[in-house]
Amino acid sequence: MPLENREPRRDPPLAATLAIFALAFLLPAWPWLSGAVTIPWDAKSQFWPQLQFMANAFAKGQSPFWTPNVFAGWPQIADPQSLVFSPLHVLLAWLDPNPGFRAADAVTFAHLFIGGLGVILIFRDRGWHAAGALVAALAFAFGGACASRLQHTGQVESVSWLPLAVFFLTRALDRRSWKDGAAAGAVAGLLAIGRDQVALLSLYVLVGFVLAHWLSGAGRPARLRASLAPLAAGAVAGALIASMPVVLTLLLAGESNRPEIDYTGAGHGSLHPVHLLTFWFADLFGAADPEIEYWAPPGYAWNQAFGMAGLYLAQNMGQVYAGALVALMLVAGLVRRLAFAAEIRVFAVLAALVLLYALGWYTPAFRAMYEFMPGVALFRRPADATFVLVTLLAVIAGYCVHRFVSGTAPAPTRRQRTAEIATGGALVAFAVGLAAVVVTPDLALGPVATAAVFAAGAILALRLARRVSALAAAALLAAFTAGDLAWNNAPNISTGLPPALYEVLRPDTRNETVRLIKSRLAESSGRPRVELIGIAYHWPNLSLVHDLDHVFGQNPLRLRDFVDATGAGDTVATPEQRGFSSLYPSYRSAFADLLGVRLVATGVPVEKIDVVLAAGDLTRLARTPDAHVYENPRALPRAMLLTDWRVADFASLVETGWPDVDPRRTVLLERPPGRLPPTGGGGAATLTRYANTEVAVAVDAPAGGVLLLNDVWHPWWRARLDGAPVEILKANVMFRAVAVPPGRHTVRFTFHPFAGALAGLAAKLGWR
Repeated sequence: MPLENREPRRDPPLAATLAIFALAFLLPAWPWLSGAVTIPWDAKSQFWPQLQFMANAFAKGQSPFWTPNVFAGWPQIADPQSLVFSPLHVLLAWLDPNPGFRAADAVTFAHLFIGGLGVILIFRDRGWHAAGALVAALAFAFGGACASRLQHTGQVESVSWLPLAVFFLTRALDRRSWKDGAAAGAVAGLLAIGRDQVALLSLYVLVGFVLAHWLSGAGRPARLRASLAPLAAGAVAGALIASMPVVLTLLLAGESNRPEIDYTGAGHGSLHPVHLLTFWFADLFGAADPEIEYWAPPGYAWNQAFGMAGLYLAQNMGQVYAGALVALMLVAGLVRRLAFAAEIRVFAVLAALVLLYALGWYTPAFRAMYEFMPGVALFRRPADATFVLVTLLAVIAGYCVHRFVSGTAPAPTRRQRTAEIATGGALVAFAVGLAAVVVTPDLALGPVATAAVFAAGAILALRLARRVSALAAAALLAAFTAGDLAWNNAPNISTGLPPALYEVLRPDTRNETVRLIKSRLAESSGRPRVELIGIAYHWPNLSLVHDLDHVFGQNPLRLRDFVDATGAGDTVATPEQRGFSSLYPSYRSAFADLLGVRLVATGVPVEKIDVVLAAGDLTRLARTPDAHVYENPRALPRAMLLTDWRVADFASLVETGWPDVDPRRTVLLERPPGRLPPTGGGGAATLTRYANTEVAVAVDAPAGGVLLLNDVWHPWWRARLDGAPVEILKANVMFRAVAVPPGRHTVRFTFHPFAGALAGLAAKLGWR
């Protein structure tokens, strides 16, 4: 009897499928889980410090909702990168005050495992073969952007919830179950609190499943009515989880340097069509090998051959390899039209739409999406859609595996076989020919040969799987896929580096520069700040680990007032990224003193960064293995009492610079204070408590005055003077001030993000 006509074999039990997945999962994940390598770059420069800050806060009994350690103060609770709404990260930080790199990496892989579990449940719910489920689950977890962009912790977490959300949503719609609807909404809420582009696109994918359910088949009005209860339950559950985090972030975006990204700015982050070749040829362009000149756009070789691509993408962002079996099944599924079967069609349609999004300005579709899809203009890189794209393609390929292994796929026609062979040949020819034009053809021969070997292995494994039991078939294809991905998506310069490279990020570091800075700060009063400039990629946020108040940091979001005043960019990892502003033109400036910049550590001599600095403006302290360390003896304390004030136009000051005013004597206010303290009289202000979300200052003001707290002004802070509410004034362009009457007083500043956000939302909606 032909294989195509055999009765489908009984699927293995779910427990057996999950056990195979867990074992197969360990093979590609082991280098990280063993601690041999750690997830580098953004995972360590941006996300690890956030996790350690949260763990430190919990250990001290403090709130992690605000940090004084970057950008002169920053609302962690509204920042998607802070992890304060990530359940697994919060749990880890709560349990362990020093989580360690391996534990943090394990959380990332736990999210990938959860996503793979969701894929398996999707297949199980539809009665599709476990072999296809395992191939799809492993391709999701270790293929595409989840592999090549493993360091983007937040986006990995966001996409990890998508398969589970699809599973519960489709069950809810098919079974008219409000309980499944509530579960779908809860998982979608966890997805939404990622608050990144991957989360946004994943939510649109869920909307696509709802529309497909409404529009497919007969009795559409009845289907729509039957879906209302499950969808309502999901909306309530999702809103309970996600509404406040999303509102917080939207309000932060409105106060930030980037309330939205223009179309051209977003287009610079498009996926170039040639990047799709890496779906069939792993690391075709040398992105993972520092010995090879990267030759895809926007690399130098590509720009030399074809002109500037105009893209702002790191070279790992175009890597989408998800396994030879997945690549072959996608070709076969398209040629034999299995990918358009009714039971998988919605995945195919959504994958096509997500692909158009990812290609950005290379198709007209993204322009329409940018203009008409809410939320798209908030994000800068349509190539982020590859996280969602490969998730959908993995499911499609897994479905095709199911059809082949279960014997339900029709035999291919001669024309279809010819088309499959021709497609493979065309891909090889194009890859080699492109290399010949851009660099040399031999740079493509290795990846092409490797792809051929794994393709042959995939064909052999698939044929064997059709001749053994369902359990054996599942184990065989899972083992092959895990081995393929462990080899072709192995740790590389973008995804796995030695943990020793990040020793300075450990709370107990022996790093000489950090130890020197801490010892000097311990000798100072008034909670001085530091600048860490141009040392290494992972240094700007290490202040979150070591409780140093760094003026800058690494984050694409910054408060607009802070950016205007300081000229701050995303990061200061290289010397040229440290720009200056009219208001902060040099380390020898009134604004540097107001910020309380006591120590400056730079990767090059400071004169190469601050070219107007004169000899003696900073005191040279040391030359450590990492940095040149300097001291500013003029740095002012965090809290000051001033008895002279003036009203100033802050927008004008940002353009023209600090006026001829001594910041030690006079404070500039946006508007007159409610109480008008007289000039003269002296006095003092002393910090008595300085915690993340609470600052207490003892004020001795014989004649009254203005208490200046040189922390960034933000509308979610509140102040009390001797227990009574008092207005926080904006002072010196971006700082906080409180008018105090004559006498001795206690001023207490406290952070209230939820009340502040609700008030801000009400104001935007015109409710007051």
